[in-house]
This record gives sequence, C-alpha cells and structure tokens, in this order.
Amino acid sequence: MKKLLAIVLAAVMCLCFAACSTNNTADFVIATDKGFSPFEFQDAEGNIVGIDMDILAAIAEDQGFTYDLQYVGWDAAIAACQAGQADGMIAGASITDERKASGWTFSDGYYDATQGMAVAKDSTITGFADMNGKKVAVKNGTMSNQYAEEIKDQYGFEVVTFSTSPDMYQAVIGGQVDACLDDTPILKYNIKTGELAMKFVEGTENEPAQYGFAIFDASKQELVDLFNAGLKNIRENGKYDEIIAKYLG
Repeated sequence: MKKLLAIVLAAVMCLCFAACSTNNTADFVIATDKGFSPFEFQDAEGNIVGIDMDILAAIAEDQGFTYDLQYVGWDAAIAACQAGQADGMIAGASITDERKASGWTFSDGYYDATQGMAVAKDSTITGFADMNGKKVAVKNGTMSNQYAEEIKDQYGFEVVTFSTSPDMYQAVIGGQVDACLDDTPILKYNIKTGELAMKFVEGTENEPAQYGFAIFDASKQELVDLFNAGLKNIRENGKYDEIIAKYLG
C-alpha cells in the first residue's frame, strides 16, 4: 500500500511539474544581434538593452505575448530562424527586396536608417574620394556590406568582412583596415558616447532604408501580425517616441 501511494504521489508531482513548466514556457523565441548599440547591447550589469529590446518588450506587453531572447549575433540569429530554433529576429535588419526574395518576411518598418563610414580618430580620410587602394570593413550579410560592394569599384577600395561589429570596429582602431561602413545611428551613437575611438565621415551616407522585424517561416505570420499591431499602438500612445528619445535624444 505504501509503495502504491508513493507511486501515485510521484506521478502527481511529475504532472504538477509538467504543468508548471508548460505555464512558464514563452510563446515565442526571438533572436537578436550582439554589440549593435543603441539597438541591442549588453549594459554594465549584463542586461540586454537597446532600442530594439525596448520596442520588442513594449509590443509584447501591448499584445500580451511572452518571449525568450537569444542574444547570439547577426549570422547566428538568421541561422537560428532558418533552422527553426527561433521564431523571428529583431536586429536592426533593413527591409530590402533582395532579402524578401530570399525568404525573409518583414513587419512594418520601425526605424529609418542610412549607412555611413567611420575612420580612426587620427585618420586624414575625409570622404570616399580618399579611399582608393584602402580597405573598408563591413559586417557580413548587412546593408553596409551591400553598400560597400556597390561602390567599391567606383572608389577603388577593398571590402573586408567581419562576423561582428566589435571585431570590425577594432580592426579600424587597430589599423588593420582604413575605415568601416555601418548603420549611421550605430556609428554616431557609439562615437558620441565614447565607446568608439573613431570619427564619422559626413557625406558618406546612402539613401535610408527601414528596419523591420523578420521571420523566415510562413507559419510564423502570427508573430509579424502581433508585432505590427503592437507597433501601431505604441506609436499612437507615445511609447515609441519615448524609447527613441531615451537612446538617441
């Protein structure tokens, strides 16, 4: 009898644990980039913060869903979504026809951004006209990578790709490359806050493109719909403007 009672109690405990585990499971898994401040970065306490993080949190609260965050980097975020290990990504991803054609499905745009060039503080480079024979760093698979490929022959520079923004920036500061191309708000924010010992080269920007939340599987369309609905609401109630002002003034 005691043995039977023990088995019953163990079964009940397992069922309770399973129920608790199910209740604690997030609705979605969202992947993001690393070291892409002010959109996503790790603060001094180790928290993942930034414009994208605050927008995602505000939309999730507005729409009533929960999520687990994968802070894995640009290439890894894309791979996680494509492999079904994440439901979507928010990582300062520019909305382009090329990406749509290759399987990306985007939300409505939530931020307009250009690409621009930065150089070391003591560099004498003042524009693309000074880049003949030089090396320009970009992050692999980004709009800056595309921008560099489009103009490299015109200005005679070599494109050098990196997997992460920090590695790319260090290559500029360390003199391994002469300049880098990246999203303008990212460069200006990090230079302004003293995180990057570089200077922005004005006049090097391209035409702006919108950032969007992205999925890679049509079955995840619900997540895009939730994002769009929440984005509309936080724009209307002023929360979106508060988030942008918090990081960019």
